[in-house]
Amino acid sequence: MNRQLIRSYILLVAVAIFLFTVPVAFTLTQQLRDDTKQSVLREANTMALLLGGGDRISCGALTEVARAYRERTPGYVEVTATADCAPDLPRPSGDAALTRAVERNEPTTDWGSDFIWGRHLTVTVPAQGDAAVRIVYSTSDMTRRLWQIWGFRAGLAVLVLGAAAAIGAVAARRITRPLRQLNDMASKFSDGDLTARSPVEGPPETQTLARTLNQAGERLDTLIASQRIFVADASHQLRTPLTALRLSLDNIADGVDDEFVREDVEQATAEVVRMSRLVNGLLVLARAEAKVTAAEPLSLVDIVRERLSVWRPAADERGVTIALRGSGVDGRPAVLTSPGHLEQVLDNVLSNALEVSPDGGTITVRVETVRAEPQGEEVVLSVLDEGPGMSDAEKSRAFDRFWRGQGLTGRSGSGLGLAVVRQLVTDDGGTVALRDAPDGGLCVVITLRASSRSGG
Repeated sequence: MNRQLIRSYILLVAVAIFLFTVPVAFTLTQQLRDDTKQSVLREANTMALLLGGGDRISCGALTEVARAYRERTPGYVEVTATADCAPDLPRPSGDAALTRAVERNEPTTDWGSDFIWGRHLTVTVPAQGDAAVRIVYSTSDMTRRLWQIWGFRAGLAVLVLGAAAAIGAVAARRITRPLRQLNDMASKFSDGDLTARSPVEGPPETQTLARTLNQAGERLDTLIASQRIFVADASHQLRTPLTALRLSLDNIADGVDDEFVREDVEQATAEVVRMSRLVNGLLVLARAEAKVTAAEPLSLVDIVRERLSVWRPAADERGVTIALRGSGVDGRPAVLTSPGHLEQVLDNVLSNALEVSPDGGTITVRVETVRAEPQGEEVVLSVLDEGPGMSDAEKSRAFDRFWRGQGLTGRSGSGLGLAVVRQLVTDDGGTVALRDAPDGGLCVVITLRASSRSGG
């Protein structure tokens, strides 16, 4: 927007310069032509009077005036051969202008070119006795003055345009400063900082917009705070009775000898466990959608290593190997993410990978730094398993809430894990996709924004 304002300002000044300067330059050029023509024509008429006198005194005066004119001006004088007066002066060759002056008694002016003027201005005037005087005036001085007229105005125009560009840049930055402040506020909002506010300044329209956005931010902050309180209360209110119900079922199972009753109690306990898992998933998803924290640079490799150390004991129980590879492992890239987001993402993805992996299989976690335009560098986190994978139809539904896939172990999740993953990754400005692993199985590809800070 700054560039557009500066260009508009320069264009406006350029039009003003054109409208006021160019006509003046043309007027001065025309005035220079007219003044020169009148001066030369006046001198030619004076010499024509002397030539027409025919007496010795007039002829002598003509010779002296012509000599002085040649010495003091860039022109020289010619007289017709029929004139016996001033025999030392050059004689013009016959042409239409000379014939017109002698036969029709009409003066002529020839600029030598249809565009401004040529190299010489030729003025031919009739004299008494079928004679004529011609002055050939060099236009070199006129051309030099022409360049001075136009060059001065061109230089002045360049200086004015330069000053206009400088003033326009200052004015544009001043005009757009409230808009930049509003954009900064919106950027902070998108990063999760709901406490950001914009100063109320600038034109009335911008002030009104700033007040509206500030009020919207305050309202949104209040709503998010209410949602956080609700999530905390719901977490307590839902988990407590579910825990009590599970304990009651466990007590009942311990005191029952009937196998049929015990089987029913175990099924009820499994449903309570599944309900607890579903409640936990809903609470995690609600917190993810609230997005109350701003993204900050964090070391991806450190977070990955920490979560792998948590999941390896569970993997070792089934003989599953978890390997960390990739060129980004040694580079230790930093990514922009909200604290706690990547931990939840990895927990959900690794849980799914471990569930579908066969005993003795391998889960590969890769960290790569790639170049992407126009965003710059991005960090790609991939988790590959050796499970059955997914069909294209299953991949298209995998991120839907409550959609569940059956793993090789026979256990099923709440159907919210990948929905939580997509919500958290998207909130941090990244993307997540499901692909087929090269050696079979599923590959979860998570692309995150790289930070300029090294993840040391």
